[in-house]
Amino acid sequence: MSLNEPVNDFHMNKDEQSDLPLWTSAPHGAVKLRMEESGPRSITPVTIHELFQRAVDAHGESAALAWLENGTWENFSFRQYQQECRKAAKSFLKLGLERCHGVGILGFNSPEWFIAAIGAIMAGGFAVGIYTTNSPNACLYIVDDCQANVVVVENDKQLKKILQVKDKLPHLKAIVQYKDELKVQEPIVYTWKDFLNLGEDVLDLKLDDIISSQKANHCCSLIYTSGTTGTPKGVMLSHDNLTWTAEMVCKTAEFRETEEPEIVVSYLPLSHIAAQMIDLWITMKVGAVVYFAQPDALKGSLVTTLREVRPTAFMGVPRVWEKMMEKMKAVGEQSGVVVRLMSAWARNLGLQANLSAMDGKPYTPWGWTLASSLVFRKVREALGLDHCTRCYTGAAPITRDTLEFFLSLNIPVYELYGMSESSGPHAVSIDKAYKMASCGREMTGCSTKIANCDGEGNGEVCFWGRHVFMGYLNREQMTQESLDADGWLHSGDIGRHDDQGFLYITGRLKEIIITAGGENIPPIPLEDAVKEELSLVSNAMLVGDRCKFLSMLLTPKCKLSSESGEPLDELSSDALRFCHEIGSGATKPSQIAWGCDQAVNFAINQGIGQVNERSTSQAQRIQKWALLEKDFTVVGGELGPTMKLKRPVVLKMYRDVVDKFYAEATAPSTPN
Repeated sequence: MSLNEPVNDFHMNKDEQSDLPLWTSAPHGAVKLRMEESGPRSITPVTIHELFQRAVDAHGESAALAWLENGTWENFSFRQYQQECRKAAKSFLKLGLERCHGVGILGFNSPEWFIAAIGAIMAGGFAVGIYTTNSPNACLYIVDDCQANVVVVENDKQLKKILQVKDKLPHLKAIVQYKDELKVQEPIVYTWKDFLNLGEDVLDLKLDDIISSQKANHCCSLIYTSGTTGTPKGVMLSHDNLTWTAEMVCKTAEFRETEEPEIVVSYLPLSHIAAQMIDLWITMKVGAVVYFAQPDALKGSLVTTLREVRPTAFMGVPRVWEKMMEKMKAVGEQSGVVVRLMSAWARNLGLQANLSAMDGKPYTPWGWTLASSLVFRKVREALGLDHCTRCYTGAAPITRDTLEFFLSLNIPVYELYGMSESSGPHAVSIDKAYKMASCGREMTGCSTKIANCDGEGNGEVCFWGRHVFMGYLNREQMTQESLDADGWLHSGDIGRHDDQGFLYITGRLKEIIITAGGENIPPIPLEDAVKEELSLVSNAMLVGDRCKFLSMLLTPKCKLSSESGEPLDELSSDALRFCHEIGSGATKPSQIAWGCDQAVNFAINQGIGQVNERSTSQAQRIQKWALLEKDFTVVGGELGPTMKLKRPVVLKMYRDVVDKFYAEATAPSTPN
């Protein structure tokens, strides 16, 4: 069923929309949809409820959600899925969920997470994801900001966070725990089973009336920004934002309803728009089945799930792809000489053939069939990606080295670009339009302009389309700062188009370093260049705002605790290989940090020297650096939930190191 078909009276007519603004910061507000007379922007708007009903009508008895229980995969059909969501919606109403108030959801991906989110929307509230890594105070901020009446938590660990701050939450009426037995007895705390039973006496008619009163230009979901550059903001997304964007992603990336359904593994934080768009809304649009990974997915079990499930599409943030690459390299080193030589030959073949195809000169080199049989196919099977036709990366920058590694194995990893304020993707790479380091062309129905271009065509990337958000909840001034008078969304990212319309992101306005000499320098290209030169380095952060020269903080690649996610004093396989190749016997970060290892110091100076030789001006040369004793992590506070660098946090943590860079008048290229 197409979104072009006539729909019922959930929607406003043109006269009703004509006087509405393009944005609002009011929770109960409505906006004018960015529609046109023809083309992709003319598609009739639909609500989440209609999208869901169409999925049930088309795929009612097919599996929708699958989870592992006692070693066996259990599932809900689309019809059962909808029934469970309606039960949750009734129970939210029974608990006193008010219109346009939030339902906070704090836990790892699960059927209950999905059901709580959609149930909240059905009941007229907002679905509000909360990162599981949030502290009690960070949870307090979000739950209070969206005036949540109910918070759904995964387990006792997350429950304790909310109980610790519940006395500061005047709108909170109930907490629901969906995993494990309750360890505390509180009048407002419910098990998932008891919660679903609460709404049994709520009439279907009451729920249907609430559903019917919602329109496509009303808010239904709040995505809180990760706070890498300041206080988190509630991004208001309408029904149309989500349903139209899902439709356009499917058109652009050619996701279709087929006899064999698409398969997706849900493991990325659902508090982030990328995971929500893929796992909830796109799968609903095409009738895909979602398999839920285990909570320790990012600590090692993800590949096991991938091998069992064999998804047809897979999304990984850069760190996921990097960890896969590191693991494969470590396994390769333990192989025999013949296997290593065969792998190197096949990878060289794969990289050259794919790079040639990318340049519009596809060819099948001699030996391709053999390389595919002996290497490429086996690697895909080992990763559980042998049925996967689309591999994506997004949410943070990825290095060219990582992209080339997978390309050499005939696994092109397509970059996506967007933001919470654009309901997820804005530009998408696909197999027919793919260039290294580009995030592709804008999605069907979306428009891009580059504002305030410099001489090289770099400027601020601005978006237009029905995916552009409604506004920031209760933040009128911030909304007006993001949306200009004509309704264009200003991303804050610096980018450029090439002559074929491919978009490249080259920096971020708020991250631009302005030297004492007045030169504007985007840090990401230099940071990526250093990481590509030095396989020892995990994270690099350029500093030097309003200073006479640039410096850089470097972190070593190290192993992380499988329990806490904290960095261990053990170098990763990549870092160990680097040290061995340069003649260092170091095995621990503490042995090479702060200039302790002369061989490592010399190698880093050489690598940074290579980067400096390619710089376009003296001002862009890195003059000082320091290798820290541990990597940046989410639990350490240096990285956000999507692995983005929290520059202000890192700068504050290492202020003494940075100050030491600039304590002397001279700027030799030596470690501090």
